[in-house]
Amino acid sequence: MYKEPIFLESVFQERIWGGQKLQTEFGYKIPNEKTGEAWVISAHPNGPSVIKNGPLAGKTLEEAWKEHGELFNKNASNNEEYPLLVKILDANADLSVQVHPDDHYARTVEGVPYGKTECWYVLSAEEGAELVLGHHAKTKDELEKMLQNQEWESFLRRKKVKAGDFVYVPSGTIHAIGKGIVILETQQSSDITYRVYDYDRRDDNGQKRDLHLDRSIEVTTVPHQDYETEQSERIVGDLTEKKLVEAEYFTVYHWKLSGEASLTLQHDFLQVSVTAGKGSIIVDDHVFFIEKGTHFVLPHEVGEYQLSGEAEFVVSHA
Repeated sequence: MYKEPIFLESVFQERIWGGQKLQTEFGYKIPNEKTGEAWVISAHPNGPSVIKNGPLAGKTLEEAWKEHGELFNKNASNNEEYPLLVKILDANADLSVQVHPDDHYARTVEGVPYGKTECWYVLSAEEGAELVLGHHAKTKDELEKMLQNQEWESFLRRKKVKAGDFVYVPSGTIHAIGKGIVILETQQSSDITYRVYDYDRRDDNGQKRDLHLDRSIEVTTVPHQDYETEQSERIVGDLTEKKLVEAEYFTVYHWKLSGEASLTLQHDFLQVSVTAGKGSIIVDDHVFFIEKGTHFVLPHEVGEYQLSGEAEFVVSHA
């Protein structure tokens, strides 16, 4: 059915901490001045991407997964639901400190198929920008005490970041993206968040957002574990591929292209986000223009394809 990229429309989400960089940095037409997230490759029911081209144009990626599983070699996997979700986040203010459950907890407590392990590629960051990654509690009792006493300065671990940094965030990790950071997030297809701390801020109705301390305590890994990812590089033509992480739920790469490269699809399907520059992808002699802010899935039948141009990509597969 498809021997071409499946190009996708982004779905925008308003957030209390959102801003306008999805428009100023990516040229997206955002719905308001507090647009925090673009769900750029999504089959999640809370924001499924719409297909822009080919025989399934107008259908969602969720519908394509359910009705045309052959595009993703679905019979070769055990995933009943599309497994991954890719977002771009603009943190115009600090995100809440939060934690996500693993698959077992998500299924038994929330009744959804996936927990949430995620990772972040930092697209831009203001000077001195930092995020929260982990905590200092040594036991569950100490964790509970520090949360109840709101000992945030002694509880939270902070990490400075810059453009090009990569952060792996397994389920159970206390975390928060900080003000002035724009990231591309690759994650399991899940929308479960347990909020630990929200800086006592109020929404447009003057209400504080709910916290989820009991469940946060249940799912948080104690003590915190640092994860160092083993990164490797290879060169294909004029493309430098850096493997950022190879983990249980996804493998993520950064590609830098300066010219031309011939590649072969070696996975059930490939998710591709153009994060800088412009160029083209050629499949079966058909040329498709791509530029910063373009997102697509290469379906299973693509086989060989060529890239040309000056561009950077974040690429992932299940």
